[in-house]
Amino acid sequence: MAPKYLSIASSLRQEIENGLYSGKQLLPTEQLLCQRFQISRQTVRRALSVLEDEGLITRRQGSGSHLRERSEPEALLNCTVAVVTTYISDYIFPGILQGMEAVLTANSSAPLLFATQNQVSTERKILQTLLTMKELDGVLVEGSKTALPNPNLDLYQKLIQRGIRLVFINGTYPELSNIPSVLADNYGGGKLLVEHLHRKGHQNIAGIFKIDDIQGTLRYAGYAEALRDLGLPMEDGQICWYNTEARKSFHSEAFLDSILDGFSGCSALVCYNDEVAIRVVTHLKKRGVRVPEEMAVVSFDNSQYSELAPVRLTSLSHGSRNLGELAASLMLRLLQGEDCQSEVVPWQLIEKDSG
Repeated sequence: MAPKYLSIASSLRQEIENGLYSGKQLLPTEQLLCQRFQISRQTVRRALSVLEDEGLITRRQGSGSHLRERSEPEALLNCTVAVVTTYISDYIFPGILQGMEAVLTANSSAPLLFATQNQVSTERKILQTLLTMKELDGVLVEGSKTALPNPNLDLYQKLIQRGIRLVFINGTYPELSNIPSVLADNYGGGKLLVEHLHRKGHQNIAGIFKIDDIQGTLRYAGYAEALRDLGLPMEDGQICWYNTEARKSFHSEAFLDSILDGFSGCSALVCYNDEVAIRVVTHLKKRGVRVPEEMAVVSFDNSQYSELAPVRLTSLSHGSRNLGELAASLMLRLLQGEDCQSEVVPWQLIEKDSG
């Protein structure tokens, strides 16, 4: 079942397409929508954000939500869009994919789903398959190992030469910087977490980062700059790097021991994501280390793991903005012939119990 806000967005979208609102007419106020659908104001705002990202409405604080002015009505698209992602059922990916599917299917654009498991060899096979398809209009791509040189650039160039629209999500490649993308502000997120921990009184802050995805290196870059700007110590021994192939190693107590033993003298830790943080917090508890009193732990994504951890995780969130919805909306605008720019989505700190 689709989340409530997506159902509300679908209802409002249908009313707009049926001509219930016209010209510069205001949509009902947030309060009226709350009463009509019996939902919270936050849910209303998430629904309106979906319509805004699709280009159907404009929103200004204090003046409400207006229909976007168009020279002529736009018909629903009927396009074939491939979604190439790293994972399908793991971690935060179901929510991202659900957001993509909701936007695409609402516009009669059938999504085709492929997963690479973050392997460039699998990505190459998928791109070769896409190049054999006679009917393909766009590809939404979460690239594989985006911090490393990509051997598949030749296939991306062939897709571009065929006129197939591309949109990257979560990471992009320097050689394809002209391709629109939807990215989190990972650099800013790294700084935000260190600054938060510093306000809590922490001076020695360790970090665990992923080395083969651009999200990891950017999060580290923001973390390192914040340490430097605040005059805090940064030693190589307080940084742990891991790659895709080592992802499952966080289930190993010996692996976690080897990491945490290197963080002696540190009172706080920035983790690459909640998936890592929940393993770390669980193991710290086994070692008799109190979180956050003896070791504060913060991370990225504010996922379901942030609530399931033995100590609820302080984590960064995108708020109501679903990267999948944003990427799919960007793709639809490209397919309608619009010139589109990349979008960088800021993080919001959700402070809980871990730090």
